[in-house]
Amino acid sequence: MKVLIIGAHGKVGQLLVGELQSHNIDFVAGLRSQEQIKAYQENNIPTQFLDLTASLSDIHDSIVASGADVLVFTAGAGGAGADLTMEIDLDGAIKTMMVAEAVGIKRYIMVSAMFSEDRSKWEASGIRPYYIAKHYADEHLRGTNLDYTILHPGSLTEEDSVGKIKLTGKDESGKVPRIDVAKAVVQAIETPSTIKKEYEFATGDEPIADAIK
Repeated sequence: MKVLIIGAHGKVGQLLVGELQSHNIDFVAGLRSQEQIKAYQENNIPTQFLDLTASLSDIHDSIVASGADVLVFTAGAGGAGADLTMEIDLDGAIKTMMVAEAVGIKRYIMVSAMFSEDRSKWEASGIRPYYIAKHYADEHLRGTNLDYTILHPGSLTEEDSVGKIKLTGKDESGKVPRIDVAKAVVQAIETPSTIKKEYEFATGDEPIADAIK
């Protein structure tokens, strides 16, 4: 197994690098600039150039060159505007799904967001374009032949790991440290029974390994 982190320079992506290293899981960091690649290589982290705004053909070549058989999508425009959000969080995500299907990569893990399926929450969030992008990227993923898992974490924080979460129900919100989202991704990677499942979660009192199963 070899994991390609799509968006390895993002806040969750950087934490996921450390989690994969600690679990001795083979991985490559997907990065969008040569500056990022240089910085990661200086720390002996394997890298692959991957620009989600590039053509489908270029993205295809980058993913194939990575040698990965598991894709984790944790990229995002990071509040850089509605246009770039649609280009990266939606179109970029879908292009990686199209490539995965075309080249026979079955396993795909999406880091989405709590309430991406609940339009009534989008307007008040202040980041409606982000939720639109996440909603339709998730919807496209469900329609693929990929062995997907979709994680819907609550509001992300910079706090230290709690290591425990709770699966939330409708209208139930919550926060979760980014590091625990990274841990949930690793749990999904290592747990085949999470295939074709979705998990909406926040910090709680259940060990991640018991909740993501």
